[in-house]
Amino acid sequence: MNNMLFRTATLLAAYCVTSCILPADTQAEVYEVRGYLLGDSGDERAIDKYLSNALLPCLKRHGIGPIGVFTNASTDKIEIKTTFVIIPHDDPSAMTQNREVIQSDEEYQNDAAVFFTHGNQEKSYERISSELLVAMQCWPKVKVPAGILANKNRVYELRTYESANEKLGQLKVEMFNNGEVPIFIDCGIIPIFIGQALVGPFTPNLTYLTVYPNEDARLASWNSFRDHPAWKVLSKVEKYKGTVSKIHKHVLVPKAYSEM
Repeated sequence: MNNMLFRTATLLAAYCVTSCILPADTQAEVYEVRGYLLGDSGDERAIDKYLSNALLPCLKRHGIGPIGVFTNASTDKIEIKTTFVIIPHDDPSAMTQNREVIQSDEEYQNDAAVFFTHGNQEKSYERISSELLVAMQCWPKVKVPAGILANKNRVYELRTYESANEKLGQLKVEMFNNGEVPIFIDCGIIPIFIGQALVGPFTPNLTYLTVYPNEDARLASWNSFRDHPAWKVLSKVEKYKGTVSKIHKHVLVPKAYSEM
């Protein structure tokens, strides 16, 4: 028990140090998690061409990024195949300005012209499902680990934690901010972003994206997390019990042009 408490205290202290070295004026980012729902007749190749040849180059020209683009892994249990796009913005007002900038970009309009000729009879996707998140204190900026893009075997996991009401949702956010993330990192669960929902179909909730060297590493990391002594302490804190009512999980692989 003493060793378990010592390890817990060490991890929480490390978290506090990390938090303290962030600049006081650090502005939390916002993230659009955009899902292109392919449906029965979606054209994934057309979406890839649009994203890789039109949208991502336009975003890059205007200093927006890094952009993540992913699809469901073969191990993902899914109802609808989806292309996920993660777009970070400096703040909500920047998101609005960025939308206007993109629409007025003539090169983008030319590059996307063929994609936008698809009409009701030849839709490339059924719908776009979007969620808007604000970065949390424990992870206020997107972080792409150095060298990770060179690993062709890497896999990602996108998780959404629903809560039954706003109070419970805020407690789950507090749980992350007060020590869950250092346990993640100690177990090899490496966050790319972590955000609380402002708008979306599952509010109140938080959503995060994590990366792993390969699928075996992902499974091993979560096994390690469940057995981690610090998690066993944190998960027994009374006020944090029952804060998650449902979990949505997607195991993802990156598109070749993804920047995450």
